[in-house]
Amino acid sequence: MTPEPLLDRGVPVLLAKIGRYPQHHGGLGVVRTIGRAGVPVHAIVEDRFTPVAFSRHVTRRFVWPTTGLEEPRLLADALLSIGRAIGSRCIAVPTDDEAAILLAEHSDRLAECFLLPPTPAGLPRLLASKASMHRLCEENGVPTPRTWAPANRDELVDAGRELGFPLVLKNRDAWSRLRTPAVGATTAVHDERSLLARFSAGPLPPVLMQEYIPREQAEDWITHLYCGAGGTPRVVFTGLKLRSWPPHAGVTTRAVAMNNPCLAKLAGELCSRIGYSGPADLDWRFDRRDGRYKLVDFNPRTGAQFRLFENVHGIDVVRAMHLDLTGREVPAGPQTDGRVFVAGQLDLPSAASWLRNEHRLPPDLFSRPEQQTERAWLCRDDPLPAAAEAIRYTGTVARFIRHTLHDRFVARRQAYRS
Repeated sequence: MTPEPLLDRGVPVLLAKIGRYPQHHGGLGVVRTIGRAGVPVHAIVEDRFTPVAFSRHVTRRFVWPTTGLEEPRLLADALLSIGRAIGSRCIAVPTDDEAAILLAEHSDRLAECFLLPPTPAGLPRLLASKASMHRLCEENGVPTPRTWAPANRDELVDAGRELGFPLVLKNRDAWSRLRTPAVGATTAVHDERSLLARFSAGPLPPVLMQEYIPREQAEDWITHLYCGAGGTPRVVFTGLKLRSWPPHAGVTTRAVAMNNPCLAKLAGELCSRIGYSGPADLDWRFDRRDGRYKLVDFNPRTGAQFRLFENVHGIDVVRAMHLDLTGREVPAGPQTDGRVFVAGQLDLPSAASWLRNEHRLPPDLFSRPEQQTERAWLCRDDPLPAAAEAIRYTGTVARFIRHTLHDRFVARRQAYRS
C-alpha cells in the first residue's frame, strides 16, 4: 500500500453548519479524518455540550447557534468573522445543504477567509431543491422517480392521481425545510384522504411529491464523491444502504462499501456535465421493475456516512477535498470494499423495525472478520464524543416517551369526555 499522503498542515479546516442538529455524526467524521492527519480543525457548534465539541481533534470551538431563519447576508457576515478569528485562510467543509448553498452563493466575499470549490454559484441550490434536481436529471439523461411539485391544492390532487398511491412527500427546497416545512421528514402517504388531511389549512407549503418505488422491488444505493474544477471527479465511491432510521427514508444507520462501476460512472458523468465541484452525497434507488438506478437526492455537501468510504490510499471525500484545494495530487485508486458503517444507537430501532416488519433477520453482508467497521461515535482514540452523545440521546428518548405518554393521556381523556 502506498504511504498515506501528507495533507498541508498549514491550511486548517472549518466544520461549517446552519441549523440546529447537535447529534450529527457526519460532522464528527470530518473532525476526526482531518484531525488525524495533523491538520488543525475548527468547529461550529450549537452549544458547548454538542458532542463534536468534546473531540480531541478539535482545535477551537465556535459556539454559533443558528436556525436557518436568519438572512443569508448576516450568516455570511458571521462566517467571515469566524474566518478572521481563525487567522489564516482555511477550507470550509459544509455538513448541510444550507451551509453549502451559503458558501457557494457568497463565495466572492467569503474567499477572503476560505478556500472553496469553484462550483457555479447557483448550482448547489438547484441540486438541493428536489424539483430543480429532477429537471437537471431529465436534461442530462439521468433516471429519477416520477416527480411533481404542486403549486396549489388542485395540483396536489392531480399529482396524487397521476403518480398513484402510495407516494412520497418531501420538503422541496433546502431553506424552506427549516422555515416552512411541509413534512418533518420523508413521508409516505397511502391514499388521497391522507394526502389532503396533511394540507387542510393555510397556504400549501413547498412540497415535493415523488413516485413510490416498492421496497420489495428496490435496493438503496449511495454515492459519495468529490469533484475538482469543471466537475472532474477526483474520488467516487459507491455503497449499499442496508438500514436507515426512520426505516427506508431517514439517515443511514448501516451500510457497506461495494464497488458499483455502473453507478460510479452515472454519478461522475452527471457532475461532469453540470460542472459541479465539491463534495457530494447522492442517494439512489435501483428499481428492479425496469433495471435502472434512479437518483432520489443530490446533497451538495459531505454526507453523514462519508467515512464508510476510502480508497486504497486512505483517501476519503474530505481528505480529497483538502488535497485538491491546496493544490496537491489526489492519489487515484480503487475503493476499499467491504467496509461497514454503523450509526450507533440509531441502528437499534432500525433493526427492531426490520425484525417487526420483515419477520426475519437483516441480510448479513459484513460478518467476515477481515472487514473494517467504521462506527459513527465509538472510537478508542477519541471516546468523549460518544459519551456526550449517549447522555444527549438518553435525554432525547426520555422527552419522546414523555410527550408520547402525554399525548395518549390527553386523547383518552378527550375520548372519555365525549
